[in-house]
Amino acid sequence: MRGPWKSAMAIRKPDGSIYTETWDTFSGGRKWYQSAPLLRGCFSFIDSMRVGYRCLMRSAEIAEYEEEPSALERKLIEKFGKKGSDFLTYLAMGLGAVIAVLLFMVLPAFLVGLLGEQVPGWSRSLLEGVLKITLFILYLAAVSKNQEMHRMFQYHGAEHKTIACYEAGEELTPENVKKYTRFHPRCGTSFLLIVLVVSVIVFSAVTWESLLLRVVLKLAMLPLVVGISFELIRYAGRYQNTFTRLISAPGLFLQRLTTAEPDTEHIEAAIASMKPCIPGDNSDAWCM
Repeated sequence: MRGPWKSAMAIRKPDGSIYTETWDTFSGGRKWYQSAPLLRGCFSFIDSMRVGYRCLMRSAEIAEYEEEPSALERKLIEKFGKKGSDFLTYLAMGLGAVIAVLLFMVLPAFLVGLLGEQVPGWSRSLLEGVLKITLFILYLAAVSKNQEMHRMFQYHGAEHKTIACYEAGEELTPENVKKYTRFHPRCGTSFLLIVLVVSVIVFSAVTWESLLLRVVLKLAMLPLVVGISFELIRYAGRYQNTFTRLISAPGLFLQRLTTAEPDTEHIEAAIASMKPCIPGDNSDAWCM
């Protein structure tokens, strides 16, 4: 769970107890670019990926998840210690980014490009966007069928319900949390969907003359897309009106795939990670 000033991770250990770690959300203090509109979205997205991956690795370690490290992993950690571990973190992030670019940027553009002049220029970007969003939804639907991912989505649902309970001003108890919805407008799933929709609009200005040039220009414009999307979901999470409901609706519907109704054990862990993040000035909490 990530709060305005403190972040926390709660892990259910094999003996049934809950282990909690906390750290400063902004190590060394909040920098100017972490508060600047548009810029803050890019830095928040990158930081969420970095912290999220580290939390996964740390939780597997504490929960005694048995997975033998590869020979390369052992050598890097033995020789470089934390630097070796950090290298593996950024390598995993880099590989994930490459796969995402190939799947959601290169493949849709390539498939639409095969149609050539059969598709009018004005509708190519729209068709490309439909393909990207379809691939994204199919990917989530496939992942949600996995038993381990379903359990993770239960924790995701518990996280949302806990934040909703806190925002409603109720005491954080499993009984109170259970009453609330597992769908939340300020969610990573909604954010990614908004990124895809905004990219359709922004990338419509990019040339179709060359697949390589189009992909390069789209990558260069990606920080702008992420920045705009972050501001939209931030606004939608703070205000209730027709515009924000319109923005939030697709993401809330998609959370039917990425969240599941939690049990008490999931809610207890979400509460344990939420409490250290609650600020004294009633600032909003942010779910990761």
